Amino acid sequence: MTTFTEYLWFTTRKRREYVRITDQVAEALRKSGVREGMVLVSAMHITAGVYVNDNENGLIQDIDEWLEHLAPADPRYRHHQTGEDNGDAHLKSMLVHHEVIVPITDGKLDLGPWQEIFYAEFDGQRRKRVILKVMGE
Repeated sequence: MTTFTEYLWFTTRKRREYVRITDQVAEALRKSGVREGMVLVSAMHITAGVYVNDNENGLIQDIDEWLEHLAPADPRYRHHQTGEDNGDAHLKSMLVHHEVIVPITDGKLDLGPWQEIFYAEFDGQRRKRVILKVMGE
């Protein structure tokens, strides 16, 4: 089995931002030479996530509003008693989750017709990373 690791680095301009990373994942797959297997895409921070969905601006805005509704920015989080101000970002990360696994078939990401891979940042404006771990033959 072949493995290949690459890191993507992000410094978002906004506190909450959704970044399409499908092309970067596909490029890592190309560099790996793997034809059949899977790629793990995992945010390496507890206030970020990775998800697969449609790359449509209205939907991205709906996702953002839904997450804000479920885990609103609020100064009353107990986590803020530690001196932090990102309690909502931790909760949003749990809702989105921190990783996805995408199948590789015939040397390509085996995504559905509208599926794209996104990095979701909930406490941005500082440097963070995502690990790409390609595994297969």
